[in-house]
Parts: sequence; structure tokens; C-alpha cells
Amino acid sequence: MKIPSYLVPTAVLVGALALAPFVLPASLITPLNYIGLYSMVCLGFFLLTGMVGLTSFGQAAFVGLGAYTTALLVTHWGWSPWISLFASLGITALIAWVLGMLTIRLSSHYLVLGTMAWGLGLYYLMGNMTGLGGYNGISGVPPIALPGFDTGSQRSFYVLVWSFNALLFLGAYNLLSSRQGRAIRSLRDTQMSQSFGIPTNRLKVAVFVIAALCAGLSGWLQAHYVTVVNPGPFGISASIDYLFMAVVGGTTSLAGAIAGPVVVEGLRTVVRNLIPGLTGVGGSYEAIIFGLAVIMLLRSAGGGVMAMLKKWLPDAPTPKAPAQASALPRRKMPAQGTPLLSVRSLGKRFGGLVAVDNVSFEMSAGEVLGVIGPNGAGKSTLFNLLTGVAKPSSGLATLVGDALAGRSAREISRLGVARSFQHVRLRPSMTLLENVALGAYSRGHAGLVAAILRYDRSEEACCLFEAQKQLDRVGLGPFANTLAGALPLGQQRTLEIARALAADPVLLLLDEPAAGLRHQEKVALAQLLEQLRDEGVSILLVEHDMDFVMNLVDRLVVLQYGQCIAEGSPQQVRSNPKVIEAYLGGLDGDLL
Repeated sequence: MKIPSYLVPTAVLVGALALAPFVLPASLITPLNYIGLYSMVCLGFFLLTGMVGLTSFGQAAFVGLGAYTTALLVTHWGWSPWISLFASLGITALIAWVLGMLTIRLSSHYLVLGTMAWGLGLYYLMGNMTGLGGYNGISGVPPIALPGFDTGSQRSFYVLVWSFNALLFLGAYNLLSSRQGRAIRSLRDTQMSQSFGIPTNRLKVAVFVIAALCAGLSGWLQAHYVTVVNPGPFGISASIDYLFMAVVGGTTSLAGAIAGPVVVEGLRTVVRNLIPGLTGVGGSYEAIIFGLAVIMLLRSAGGGVMAMLKKWLPDAPTPKAPAQASALPRRKMPAQGTPLLSVRSLGKRFGGLVAVDNVSFEMSAGEVLGVIGPNGAGKSTLFNLLTGVAKPSSGLATLVGDALAGRSAREISRLGVARSFQHVRLRPSMTLLENVALGAYSRGHAGLVAAILRYDRSEEACCLFEAQKQLDRVGLGPFANTLAGALPLGQQRTLEIARALAADPVLLLLDEPAAGLRHQEKVALAQLLEQLRDEGVSILLVEHDMDFVMNLVDRLVVLQYGQCIAEGSPQQVRSNPKVIEAYLGGLDGDLL
């Protein structure tokens, strides 16, 4: 059996780390121990910044929480270090959850300022509480004993810190290769994620807490390694240092969480030992040389060290759909021809501008209904009202009796509405299979803990099998392992439809699917939609290209200036005077 190429460097790295404490001198074990501590915090940055796109300047404060909790419990109350581990992680998680709920909804520089604020607050709290020793801190923290090793030895701590690292990195890998991991990797596009039932804010807070737990574990280890805890290593400058390491390693690669600390700590060690020998002085010269070296490194590898090494490393494994798996749960579909969507007097105002004005229409199950109109007619606004992107100013819309108007995009998704977007919204760095599997998120139930512990494999196989089935359905099956960003626009729009179908929708909403396509791409898309119509899929199609929709839809609704000016079959709409007026400015003759 052929060994996957990515396993070779992984096995070499794991083997080297396992042998290091038995073959390397203590002078080299010490920096490796600190690299292990830093890697834990950088792993949190990889998840928080690299995957979710959030930047925190308070991670060092979480390191301090873990360190101070164990130091206080062990030295003042005589707790075992191993028992204090659970207390350190528990307190860190609780405070991180509270801070995450308060700050995670902020965006851009407001989030950065928010994390800096509570980072500074925790730092000064540690330094000014007399029970924590003030700025002198807490001393006499005992080292952690391991069977078979000298208590507090460099080698003993090495085994401990890298064992924890192995568990953390394995858990992160399991998480990212799961249904929840795909959802986390989609959080940079909040609107798209919510449209497929992903609880974006809850997941962001969860990742924030996971990143804090990585930092808290590092703090627990650090306290028992250096045997003294004071506020110095837990300020804003330390958070910037951790973020700096993560950026140097590469925030989009799991291995970057190790590569960054290795490079930064390695450079510091070399500069610290080399510069005084050459100049006879150190101090600022060391900082200058170190800064120049890092600038040169980042210039040659803007995406970090792992981006620079990527061309020499084997490709990371991508998920594959199983040949067979159990079917995911399916919705109960309304009977063909029964009432499906009802829109009554729906309106939307933006100040004095009326974008949608008292629009009403009905749609039956199994029907393909087109909404057309000139540019600026209110088509996209109507679409946004039906999908939860915008809240209506008046009126209501119901899907099989359930109200849509006023609900969030996530709630509407869970009612059975799936959609595509006017401007394609895919995750270009994910494969076609992973993008489509995002659509099936609401059909699974495994949580974050199950994903980390790999207890979700059965459900994951079902999700991937469903994604492959939908890719085959739209003709993209052979390209399942291709990156979505490598597809031409026409196939990207087809991929969006496959993702929507994976949600098992009661109603499929397509927002100008033919926009920007060439003639042959439009022909291929029309054939796909005709196939879905023949299969009984209920489709609401918002489109401005009448040539595209005339032979496709069962009925048409025509909007102008936010009002419904015509409704009926394509033949009826084609000859309607109001429609001709809207499109051709009142010229006599048929619309087409």
C-alpha cells in the first residue's frame, strides 16, 4: 500500500521531537521548552486569527490567568498541580467566555481596541492585587513531577510540554477536518455562513474560548516551569510577541503555530549569542539585527514561513467522500402544487427611499417562479427580505405557514430556505466537496467536543457522501477535490447551487444566477435548472435577463420601482403593455 506523501515529513518531525530529550544537551532543551510553551498560544492564534479572522491583543492575559490560578492554589492552599490544572482551565474558560460575549461582536479596529482594553485590565489587576503578591508575584511554585524523570528537570518538562502540544495539535486537526471545522473556516463570510444555518456568533465565541484555553494551559505549564509568577510576561507587549510569532509562522497553516516560535526563538538565540561576540556590546544592537532579519524573512514570505516552504512540502490531505454512507435526515416536503410561499403587502423603506412597495404574490410547491424587472426595480431587496438579510418595513411572507419576514438568515435557513448569491460567495481555499458540505451543516448535530475527540466520524461520512451526491447531481462530481477558487465563474455558480441543494431545501432561491456568465455558461446553467425543475425542486429565481428565464419558469412576477406591475405566465408577461413600457420605454410590439 502506498504511504501518503504528507505522512513522511510528519513522521520525521514527530520522531525528532520524541528523541530530542534523550540526545540533545540541556542548553538546547531549554529553548525547545519555551518553543513548546509559545506554540500553544500560537495555536490559539491560528484558530482565532487564521481561521476566523479575529485579532486579539489579550492572549498573554489568558496565559497569566492560567499561571496565577495554579500558583495561588498550589502555594496557598496546597493543591496538587494536576488538580489545579482543571481549575486554571475552568477559570480561563469562564473569563474568556464573558469577555468573548462582550467583545466578539465588535469588528475591525474596535475588536482590537476591545481586546487591548481587557488585556491591560487583567494585567494591572494581577499587579495590584495584594493577594497575588503585587508586581513581585508569587514564588515557590513547585515543578511538576513525572514518573521516571527527575522532578523539575529540563527533560521532564520537555516531555510534558510536547505531550500537551501533541494533544492540542491533534485536537485542532480533528476539529478542522469536521463539520464544525468547515463552519469555523467559513466564518469570515458571516452572511454566507448564516444562510446555511451556522450560528456565527456562538462559534466565534467558542473559538475565542478554545484559543484562551490554549493560552491558559501554556500559563499553567509556565508557572511550574519557572516556579515564579509575576505580571511581567503577561502584558500587551507579550500578546504582540505571540501574535508576531504566529504571523511569522503563517496563520493559515496549522504547522505555522510551531514554525513561528521556532524561527523567532531561534533567531533571538542566534542574535543574542552572536552580536555581543562581534561588537562587544548587546542591548539595542540585538533588537536592531533581529528586526532586520525578521523583515527580510517576511519580505520573502508574506504568508509566513509555511507559505515559503509550501512548494517543497507535500499537499495537505483533503477530505474524500466515502463510497457509501447512511443518508442524512431529510425534511418533509410539501405535496406538489400545494401552497408554498405567500408574500403579502411586503415593503421596505430606506429613509425616504421606497425599495419594495406593497408587493404580493403566491407560489406553489414544485413551481419555478421568476422575479424580473429593470435595474433598480427592487428585485435584490425583495430577495434580501425573503432570506433574512434585511428586515421588512411592512407586510409579511410565510413559507408553508411559517413567517419569514423579520427572522434572521439562520432561522430562515432552518425553515428550509437555501440560496445562492448575486456575487458568488464561496470559500476559495476549500475544495468543492467541502464547500458543498457546508450546505449540509444544519442536517448534522455533532458539536465541537465530539469533533475534537473524533466522535463525529459517522456523521462526517454522511455529510461528505451527501456533498458528493449533490456535486454529481449538478455535473461537478469529477472535480470534488479541486479548490473552489480555481473554477471559472459559470462552474462557481453551479457549485453554489449544489451547496444549496445539500441543505435539502423546501425552497431554493437563486439571486441572478446568470449574471456575468458567457452564452455557453448560461446555456449550461439553464439546462441544470430545467433538470431541477423536472425533479420537482421549488425555485424562486430573481433575474434581470429575460432571455434566460422566459423558457425556464412556470410563472413570472415583474417589478418596477419596487411595485408589482404584472404577474402570470411567460406568454402573458411577454405581451403585457406595462412590462413593455418598463423595458422598452413604451415602444409598440412584443417584449421579445
